[in-house]
Parts: sequence; structure tokens; C-alpha cells
Amino acid sequence: MSALQSVASPSNSALDSIVGRIDEISTLPHVAVKVMQVANDPTSDAGDLTMAMESDASLSARVLRCVNSSAYATRRKITNLQQAIAYLGTKQIRNLAITAAVSELFKDDEMIGKYCRPDLWKHLVSVGICARMIAKRVGSNEGEDIFLAGLLHDIGIVLEDQHVHGTFCRVVESLREGTSLPASERNTFGFDHTMMGQKIGELWGFPDSVKSAIRYHHMSTTYRGTDGMTVRCVEVANLICSLRGITSVGLQLVNFSQSAFSGLKLTKADIGSLDAELDDELQAHQGLFHV
Repeated sequence: MSALQSVASPSNSALDSIVGRIDEISTLPHVAVKVMQVANDPTSDAGDLTMAMESDASLSARVLRCVNSSAYATRRKITNLQQAIAYLGTKQIRNLAITAAVSELFKDDEMIGKYCRPDLWKHLVSVGICARMIAKRVGSNEGEDIFLAGLLHDIGIVLEDQHVHGTFCRVVESLREGTSLPASERNTFGFDHTMMGQKIGELWGFPDSVKSAIRYHHMSTTYRGTDGMTVRCVEVANLICSLRGITSVGLQLVNFSQSAFSGLKLTKADIGSLDAELDDELQAHQGLFHV
């Protein structure tokens, strides 16, 4: 049984219809979907990942630029993807490739009230980085998978903005501090961004842990699968970043979850250290914000 089968997948006619249209036009760049599939296939190797990425020369160049940035402290310049994979490993290169590909969805900086797409992109990358930091602090060796879950946790917001834009504008314009984004979405759309993100993740072959984090990052207490660590890391990272003003829709709407902190066994000292270290970590990975 997969991690998501412990709770029924959300389904309604409006959601299914929109997701079907999105899948038909492949909103996420094809190369990102291919990279995800290759990296998650246990029979694939570094050569398969290289071939998948080399189909997009621009993406490959951006990944190599990131690898050669100060964040990765390479002793000599990495000049090709095979070297990059050997140096950083399959999962880090997968994450850089998907980050570069997904960033293409944010080229238009349209604003709706306090919401703007570049700020949502900053939120996604920041939550990914923070979630990986939390994973390391609690002793998890799944940091790169947890980064990916953080990076994609709000992919549903991106898709709502693109594919039901007029209605999405009304939702965003109705938001106030203290309101709930998922509740506002359900009242208007009949579904929310976590439901849409999970559905798309199923169609596009996201790892189970990523789909779990997408669906449950606002409600880890209701999650009953095997990816609880990932879900809690993303939920806590989402809160930390939102409280620091790095929000998804321009307002701080995320509620504190004691159970998520308790489930990770994070102390006040841990939170203080994470908060103090986050600025340096975000600065070190500035290249991810501009791939």
C-alpha cells in the first residue's frame, strides 16, 4: 500500500476536469517530468539522468551554473552533467534540474493584491531549503527528497493561478490575516491547492513522499501514511518561512502545529538555531532563486 492510500484521494468533478486539462497541456516542462521519473526509477543510472537533462540545453547550462556556484564549493570547475552527478549525486542534480525547470512557470511577475508570482517562487525554494535543514537537524538521511517535497508543496497554487485564474484572483483578493487559504479555496472552487497538487502529482509521477507533503502540509495530524517525517518537516518549514514574511500569497495564513514540532522532537533551542541559520543558508543558495 502506498503512503497516500491510507487516506482516500480527493475527487470531485470540478477538480478532475481542471486536472485533466492541465495534464493535456503539460504545464510542468516535459524535461522536469522526465527527470523526476528517471531519478525515481531504481533501474536507471547516471547516464539515463544525463540523457534526460541533455534534451534541454538551457536547463543543463543552468544546472551546471548552480553546481559551480559557491554553495557547492567545487574544487575545480564542473564542465558536464556526468561530472556534476558524480560530484553531487543523483538526487541533488535531480533537485537542481527540477528547480530550474519549475522556475520557468514564474517568469510573469503579475501581482494580485499582495500576491505575486516571484514571491511564491521565493517561498517554494525557501521552504525546500528550510525543510532540508530540519531533516538534517532531526537526523534524517532523506534531506534531498524532503527538499523536493518542500519545493513542490504549493504547486497547486501555481496551477490555480494559471488555469482558473479569474476565480483564483477572487480567492486571493478575499484573503485577510487570520483566514485559511485552503478553506477559502474550497468555498470557491470546491477543492483546494493541496488537493489539486496531489492529483497532478499522481499524474506526473511525483514520489509518494512528495505527494504526501503536498496534500498534508497544512494538516499533518490527519496523515496516516509512512512519510510522516517528510510531511512534518515541510509543515514546520512552511510555518517558519511564513512567520519570517516569506509567504505563498503575501499574507501570513499558516497556523502553528504543536503536533508537527512534537513529532519531530524539535526543542525551542532547535527552533532558535534553525531560525538563526536560515538566513545564511538562503544566502548561500541564492542561485536557486534565479536559475
